[in-house]
Amino acid sequence: MKVITYRNYGPPEVLKLEEWEIPTPKKNEIRIKNYNTTVNSGDWRIRKADPKLAKLYFGIFNPKKPVLGLSISGVVEAVGENVTKFKIGDKVFGSAGMQMGAYAEYVCIKESSVITILPKEISFSEGAALPFGSLTALDFLQKCNLQKNQTMIIYGASSSVGTAAIQLAKHFGIVVTAVCSKGNFQLVKSLGADFVMDYETFFSESHNKKYDVVFECVGKSPITSNLLHLSEGGVLVLVGASFKEMFRAAWISLTKGINIKFGPIAETLENLNYVTELTRKGIFKVVIDRSFPLETMVEAHRYVEAGHKKGNVVIDISN
Repeated sequence: MKVITYRNYGPPEVLKLEEWEIPTPKKNEIRIKNYNTTVNSGDWRIRKADPKLAKLYFGIFNPKKPVLGLSISGVVEAVGENVTKFKIGDKVFGSAGMQMGAYAEYVCIKESSVITILPKEISFSEGAALPFGSLTALDFLQKCNLQKNQTMIIYGASSSVGTAAIQLAKHFGIVVTAVCSKGNFQLVKSLGADFVMDYETFFSESHNKKYDVVFECVGKSPITSNLLHLSEGGVLVLVGASFKEMFRAAWISLTKGINIKFGPIAETLENLNYVTELTRKGIFKVVIDRSFPLETMVEAHRYVEAGHKKGNVVIDISN
C-alpha cells in the first residue's frame, strides 16, 4: 500500500511516499480501506515539531510514529477477532486521534475509536473533513456553557475550526460576529454569521464592542487584544494557543479570575454522532477548500501551513 511518511521533523519536503505491507487487524481492530483524509494545522505542527516541546511526546530525535493523519474516511475491509460494532463493507469515518496513521491507503484502528458509520447523505471527502474542525469547535463550545442570545466573536472564522464554530454557535442560538479576510466575508455569511469584520477592523481603536465569548481559532491574535473585547464574566477560548500562551492564560485565569479555555480537546463518539446528524439533516455544512492527491502531500502541507485555506483541505487516497 502507499503511505506518506516523515522520518525527520522539518519542512514539507520531509514527507515521502513509501510502499508498505497492508496491515492485518489485531483483536478488536478493523482495517479500513482509506478513501480520504485531510491536512490540518495539527498535522503540519507535528511534522514541524512546532513548538519544539512537542518532541517530548512525538519523539525527541525522530518521530516515533512516522505516519501522520488524523481523519479517516473509507470502507471496512477486514475485521479482527472480537469485533462486533462493524462489519466488512461498512462505510465509516472518524478520527484516529493521536494514534494518527491516516496518510495511508489502509488503516487498522480499534473499533472503540472515534469512528462511526458514514451516512449516505455524506460523501467520503466530507466524512474526512468533518471530524477535526467540528469536534474541536464543539468541545470548546460545550465548555463555555452557552446561553441563547449571548454574543460571540470568532477570530479566524474561515478556518476549519472557525467555519464549524460559526454553524454550531448559531445552532445554539448565539449572535455571531466573524473575523476573517474580506475575501471570505461571503463564505462566513453563508454559514450563518450575523456580522463580519476584517482583521484590521478587529485591532482598530474604533472596535470597542465587548462579547460574552471571544473564540480565537488560529493563535494569531494576542491575549491582551482578545481580553479587550471580553465582557465581564465572559469566556475567552484559545483554540490555537502555543504552550507559552497557555502558561500565560493559566496565570491570568488564576490571578485575575478570567475564564479562559485552552489545551487539548476531548474527541468523543457522542460528539461525532451529534455533528454527523446535523450534517445529515443539512443543518451543518462541511466546508472544503481544495483536494490534493496523496502523491502531492508536500504541496498540500505547504498550502495549509501558509494559513490561507478556507475550511478544510482533503487528500484523495483511493479513486
